[in-house]
Amino acid sequence: MPWNWVLRIGRLVILAGPLLWFGAGVNRRPPQTTAHHALFQGVQYHRTYRPAPRPTMLHVVKVNLAAPGLQVLVTPGQARALEWETNARTTSAFLREFKLQLAVNANFFHPFAENTPWDYYPRVGDRVGVVGQAISNAVEYGPPLQNWPVLCFLTQAAQILATETCPKGTQHAVAGNTVIVAQGQPAPNLATLPQAHAYSRTAIALDRSGKTLWIVIVDAKQWGYSEGITLAELAEVAIAQGADTALNLDGGGSATLVTATSGGPKVLNAPAHAKIPMQERPVANHIGFYARPLTP
Repeated sequence: MPWNWVLRIGRLVILAGPLLWFGAGVNRRPPQTTAHHALFQGVQYHRTYRPAPRPTMLHVVKVNLAAPGLQVLVTPGQARALEWETNARTTSAFLREFKLQLAVNANFFHPFAENTPWDYYPRVGDRVGVVGQAISNAVEYGPPLQNWPVLCFLTQAAQILATETCPKGTQHAVAGNTVIVAQGQPAPNLATLPQAHAYSRTAIALDRSGKTLWIVIVDAKQWGYSEGITLAELAEVAIAQGADTALNLDGGGSATLVTATSGGPKVLNAPAHAKIPMQERPVANHIGFYARPLTP
């Protein structure tokens, strides 16, 4: 074969690779349908497709924190130089490593870069730092940060605080950038906040007792499939579940919800890290749940 044809074929292979990778991810996305089923004791999952005001895939998990056997785990960390406290890992890897039944991404983190599908940071194992307070097994590894509210897990209950610091006795905690619901009402001025536009979202909501928790995930970056949700719309979703408080966590390509199955971790939503559908982003930390299997 002439050398120029070898070069042409090589170029086609290089160009086709990312397209095949993208197409494989598209085919693995959850369907644009409604689904509702129990995952574990005290854990229920609901998926909704909303065609207006833009295509939106909405995933909600309701967790009864007082259910028998229900336990929480935030990714353990260790403070080191440059305030990089954890090794980046995907949400599926976190679930698998700690033998959890459910997991979701948590704190914003740094450093971060996403230039192309092959040029990004962090990769799995890279050191990263959480933004705001982080506590795992009663050990704080992420210090409180001004104006970064917290989600605090105590025994069989949780609370969302705008005070940046969890109370003594907190076993696990993560931080977000905005309280979007307070006392059952949308927080004021959500439309004027940075990144208030339609976007991929991860949020945690609580009822007044702090014993019922909702995980809300909204996919985006995927034209015609799911194009995100605004902060104001996210607040309304949380309130519709029955939330008294809700906290916005890291979103974008970080937004990932994973459950355990007999065949291994299963991603319930459609993350889009580095613009590739169903590709998980390695992130700094997560919230995980241990739960008992459903009884016959």
